[in-house]
Amino acid sequence: MAAGNGRTVRDLRRANRTAVLQRLYFDGPLSRFELGPATGLSSGSVSNVVADLVADGLVEEAGSVDSDGGRPRTLLRAAPGSGHMIGVDVGETRVRVELFDLTLTELARAEHPLTPQRYEVEVIVGHIRQGIAEVLDTAGLAPERLLGVGIGVPGIVERTPDRGALVHGQTIGWDAVPLEALLRAGSPLPDTVPYFIDNGAKTLGQAEMWFGAGRGARNAVVVLFGSGVGASLVTPDVEQGRAVEWGHLTVRVRGRRCRCGALGCLEAYAGAESLLARWREEGGQAPDGTDEETALTTMLAAAHPPEGVAADPVALAVLEETAEYLGAGLSDLINLFQPERILIGGWAGLALGARFLPAVRRHAMSYALRHPAGKVTVDLGRLGPDAVTVGAAILPLADFFARGGRRPDPAPECPLPAWRTALQERTPR
Repeated sequence: MAAGNGRTVRDLRRANRTAVLQRLYFDGPLSRFELGPATGLSSGSVSNVVADLVADGLVEEAGSVDSDGGRPRTLLRAAPGSGHMIGVDVGETRVRVELFDLTLTELARAEHPLTPQRYEVEVIVGHIRQGIAEVLDTAGLAPERLLGVGIGVPGIVERTPDRGALVHGQTIGWDAVPLEALLRAGSPLPDTVPYFIDNGAKTLGQAEMWFGAGRGARNAVVVLFGSGVGASLVTPDVEQGRAVEWGHLTVRVRGRRCRCGALGCLEAYAGAESLLARWREEGGQAPDGTDEETALTTMLAAAHPPEGVAADPVALAVLEETAEYLGAGLSDLINLFQPERILIGGWAGLALGARFLPAVRRHAMSYALRHPAGKVTVDLGRLGPDAVTVGAAILPLADFFARGGRRPDPAPECPLPAWRTALQERTPR
């Protein structure tokens, strides 16, 4: 039966379950009495929904609280063990896979460093598959208990009805890579476990907006600063965030060549890869064979050595110039989107921000228009280097909430293009 607005009774029940489950998740423990005004539902509806959620194992009792002159009220909370998600960060230096319970408590993790092979599709697919198997084995969790696997990737993600998620990662050499289909082919996961693939900056943004420094903000930009740079825009119109290819704004005409092939991109000056390249071009030296994270740590130590040790003037000059480029890039975000908050995350952003955030702020304010600059704050994210995996795990969690706590239907088949059908035989297990 359809309601007057076209919604069916089933739709209304799902919406009520979603409202109660989300309120308990973010604000619990709460009593049934508190859930009424918190959700806008009648006491009868709250009782019915809570009974359903308890029967499904999604809600459990969490003690009691005294009431005014009456019996103690039972407190309720979302049951941590009622669902599990995997978050994957396809990063610049490693593929990180983490298993979480429903409350996003980490249960297991696996990390696979990226060798000089870097972003070869077969290698990445193998790392993701192996990492998923490792965390499930470590936690002793059956695959069918997963609500889904969320994956944050560099590049633009296109969702197609017949081939699933395609990744357009120009900077890493990925051209319409059918990552979802490749993972599904020969996957150890049952068809009832969906994959959710999105831009890594967007998953970082979701994590910070749900649990980090973005909570409470209506308009925010969350910046991912690693080997390259990206951003996610969150507004009332785009509550789940929208990836913004901020790193490929032109900041210098006929400037340095970017990984994407264009000249003068912000990423060619502010990304960690280009930052380290500029340092080496000026005579800076990092230990041979080190990865980017170690090299950047060495550069920061050279620019800010212990007391009594002379600073490396070249490292300091390159880092200060990078702070200005970042500030100028942030001013574009301020002028374009007029956010109330800008948050900087990513392994390189967190490393640099500890020392250079005041300089980045100063340059951002000097390049931006006064009115929007006067309303924005620029801070570091709070969730640390795992924020992308947390945000990736939020993708199946958000879908679970939207379904009212119901598990998804089996995933549709995503056929592989002919040129990739042999991948499952070549991919390392």
